[in-house]
Parts: sequence; structure tokens; C-alpha cells
Amino acid sequence: MTSTSLPLADPELSELLSGRLALVEERLRDAVTQTDVLADTTSRHLIDAGGKRLRPLLTLLAAQLGEGQRPEVLDAAVVVELTHLATLYHDDVMDSAPLRRGAPSAHEVWGNQVAILTGDLLFARASGIVAGLGPEAVRIQAATFERLCLGQLHETVGPAEGVDPVAHYIEVLADKTASLIATSGRFGAMFAGCPADVVQTLVTYGEKVGVAFQLADDVIDVSSDGARTGKTPGTDLREKVPTMPALLLRGRVAAGGTAADRELLDLLDSDLSSDEALAEAVAGVRAHPVLDETRLRAQTWAREAVDVLAPLPAGRVKDALVQLAEALVDRAA
Repeated sequence: MTSTSLPLADPELSELLSGRLALVEERLRDAVTQTDVLADTTSRHLIDAGGKRLRPLLTLLAAQLGEGQRPEVLDAAVVVELTHLATLYHDDVMDSAPLRRGAPSAHEVWGNQVAILTGDLLFARASGIVAGLGPEAVRIQAATFERLCLGQLHETVGPAEGVDPVAHYIEVLADKTASLIATSGRFGAMFAGCPADVVQTLVTYGEKVGVAFQLADDVIDVSSDGARTGKTPGTDLREKVPTMPALLLRGRVAAGGTAADRELLDLLDSDLSSDEALAEAVAGVRAHPVLDETRLRAQTWAREAVDVLAPLPAGRVKDALVQLAEALVDRAA
């Protein structure tokens, strides 16, 4: 049975969600089945690699605020995970990431073009399923997809002149990561028949949790063991992908900074293609205060997400949503 990977205090709820996640897993595998042998193999690549299944978990959990057993909820959970998986195929090409979930990235195995087209295939399958959920679901999915693309676009081109890089980065995270997490919560509450105010609470919660989640990922990128994360530590540093620790360091140097700040920034801006250079850069960021500052920012966004839940009725579902927000920033992988 698929684990929720979330330390829920309520064993009954944990068992319920695990059972529902197992059904989602089965439907995911059915959804990516292709008659073409190559397409079938590439489409299953990331599903076989596993993952947290955070987005379908949130959909299933949010649905427990209403009629959580409705069949539409399972379809919605499949849609958000298929959409997420599709973005990973594209992201790994954009970031030149060699590993994903401990396995070689699709572009490392089949090349960039096949990886991109596989992502497109999964988007197509997600679209087919969401079409069965009605026009409102299609509209929400389209708006989410637009934000996912804008987030990647804005990350790629960087902030415009005069725009605060940190504020720009938070906007990127909101679009590229938080938008789909918010839609995950929204679909769960919506298809479980929850009132509009409850649905909106889950949207706002998801937006804030999504930013917290990605900021925590920025910390994990340099602080964790690659054997646990399935990614090479410092991959974002090597590929010059802007992350919060690097942006905060750059801001310190722009404001004057110390000699140590400038030395570390020079290292981050240098060629990190060798394992030795990357290890030195990772060690430097690990020892610098910007890493703790990033962790603090992640915790702040998580606390704000918890505060949003105040109007929800007390109970095991609300408690689990609080635990989810806290777990996402305290994780090591």
C-alpha cells in the first residue's frame, strides 16, 4: 500500500488516505499506458521512480472536509499528479538535472527532445481526464497551466531592471510551484462538495504551502545527502538556477557585505562543472547564514499557511493540514 509519507497523528485518517493514494497510484499507471512502446516506457519512467505524491495527497486530504469518497476526487488527484510529472520532464531539461528521484533523468536516457515530448504526452493525458470533470475544472486547469509556464519563463529570463530579485523569485515560486499545489487543494474541496469559502481557504493555504515547500527545497538542495534526495547536492548552484540562498548572498554583497560574502559569491559565479568545485560551493553555502535565513523564510510561509486554516472546523482534517505544512519545511528530502 502507498504510504502517505506524512506522520499523521490520527491512524484512521492515515489508513484511509493511504488506501485512497493506492487507488490513485493504480490510476496513474493506467493513465500513462501507451500503445507505442517507446512512449509507454518513457511515460512510466518517473512514475516508476516514485515520489512524495504531495499534490494528490492534498487533494484527498482536502476532500475529507466534504464528501471525500466521491469518484471525481480520485480523478482530480490523478490530474494534479500527472500535471506535476509532466512539468518534471520539462524542468529537468531546462535545469540539465542528471538525476530525478534517484534515477537518471529522462533526458539523460533518451535525450532532450524525447523528454520534452513525453512531458507533453502527460499533459495531454491530464487534459483528457480533467475534461471529464467539467468546464470549471478545465478552466482551473488551464489557468494553472498558464501560471506554471509563466513561472518557468520568468525564472528563465530573470527579474526586469529595477525589480527586487527576491520579490521576483517569490513570484516565480508562486507560479511555478504553488499554483499547482493550490489547485490540488481546490480540486479536493471542490469535488467533495465543500462550500465556496472552504474551497477558497484551501486555495490560499496551498499557495502559501507551495512557497514554503519550494523554499525548503532550496535548503535541501545544498544541505541534504544526495542518496536521500535522489538529486546531486548543489545541482541548482551548478546550473546557476537562482535560489533563495544565492539571492540573499547576492543581496548582501550588493549592500556591501563582507570579504567572506564576496569570496563565496565569486565561487558561486565560477565554473562549477567539476565535482570538486561544486562540493566547495555546497560547503560554503551550508556554512553561511543565508541558508538559515532561507529556512526561516520557509517556516514563516508555513506558519502563514496554518493561520489561513483558522476558519475551518476543528478536527482531524484540519490537524492533518497543519501537520502537512509543518512537515514540508522540516523534511530532509
